[in-house]
Amino acid sequence: MLKSLWIKFLILLLGVSIIALSSALVLRELMIKDFREYLEGELEDRVYWVMADIEGTYEKHSKWEKTTIAEDAVWALMLGLEIKIKDAEGNIVMDTEKAVSALSPLVKRRIMAVSNFTEKENPDAFQPYPLFLKGKEIGTLEVRFLRTGKESIFIKRSNRFLLFSLFALGGLAIVLSIIFSRKLTNPIKRLVSAAKAVSEGNLKSRVKISDKDEIGKLSETFNLMAKNLEVQESLRKKLISNIAHELRTPISAMRGELEGMVDGLITTDKGQLQSLYEETGRLKNLLDGIDELSQAQASALSLRKQHVELKQFLKNIIERFSKLFMDKNIALEFQCDNVLPLNADPDKLSQIVINLLSNALKATDKNGNVRLAAGKKDSEAFIEISDTGHGIRKEDIPFIFERFFKAIPGGLGLGLAIAKELVDAHDGRIEVKSEFGKGSTFTVHIPLDFLSLDKG
Repeated sequence: MLKSLWIKFLILLLGVSIIALSSALVLRELMIKDFREYLEGELEDRVYWVMADIEGTYEKHSKWEKTTIAEDAVWALMLGLEIKIKDAEGNIVMDTEKAVSALSPLVKRRIMAVSNFTEKENPDAFQPYPLFLKGKEIGTLEVRFLRTGKESIFIKRSNRFLLFSLFALGGLAIVLSIIFSRKLTNPIKRLVSAAKAVSEGNLKSRVKISDKDEIGKLSETFNLMAKNLEVQESLRKKLISNIAHELRTPISAMRGELEGMVDGLITTDKGQLQSLYEETGRLKNLLDGIDELSQAQASALSLRKQHVELKQFLKNIIERFSKLFMDKNIALEFQCDNVLPLNADPDKLSQIVINLLSNALKATDKNGNVRLAAGKKDSEAFIEISDTGHGIRKEDIPFIFERFFKAIPGGLGLGLAIAKELVDAHDGRIEVKSEFGKGSTFTVHIPLDFLSLDKG
């Protein structure tokens, strides 16, 4: 896969290079075309200069003076024009070849050096231009434009530029494809390797994040996923261990007592039966907790919403807990200034508050404080439970709502998980703020969609 990705990246860069080269080729042709049109325009201007000079020479001598006309022909050659001068009858009076042949070899060489044209590169036919004097045609000037060495030099340089661009862009494409493909594929290789390790059971495998680009974000997401899988696997193992322990203890006790009764070592009386009954209660509570969580997570909850006057509702819960707090010498404060008729499931809402209060009671030592507050803020109703207990370690906070995760010893770690599922069922949210060793605050938010003011 990575090899294929590298090839695709290389093809992409080569494609971009080809497009760039094609654009350079088109630009070159346009530049050459514009340059030629510029030269032709210049030569056209020179034709009219020569015509004016020849017509002036004729007017001065009132005839075709070959010596003077020969000078005009040489001047035209130096301007990049090969000419033929014909009289009104069509006879050639002078041409470039005759004019040049009459010159000395030294002058010829100098003129050819100055003119710098190559006749074979311009085989075009002569173009006629009529000559006039005072409105009367006196002859014809035939002209052939000569391609100078400047044009050839410009074309050669353009070709060299195109060739250089070809090698430069091609080489650059290859180099960039190697650099960027490695930059792209190396983190993907690490990601693939880590994913393979996780699939083989190594949940501690992580990807090194070197950049904050899309690959970096993907790697970060993968690391988070791997961490969550590791936590889930740890929780799963803890679940099995906890369930086994919680089941083993009452079962062992019950089995021991029953064996004693069967062997006649223990008298079957009301006390022994009460002990067995309590152990079965523990088993039932364990299974009920697991079943309750399963129902919540499966969204099998059917909320039976009704009007709940929040202040009185919470007072009733506090009264049920007051003795437990008094026995532990923990102050339980309550604050709810507003009367909030809440449209919610009272049983599920009660379970949320009870689970949070139970956790606060467990986490708070003797002479501590627990505060229950409720009210309305912005578009939400809130129930807040804070304590001065043990607090939660910073690294444990992201997982406290996970199944069977226990921030404090004791229990199965189902209370907060169940509370969150029940809050979610009300389209609400639950938040926690905690400082280890100083206490925690849990806040339940319920949207105003669930609020219904008393119309009576």
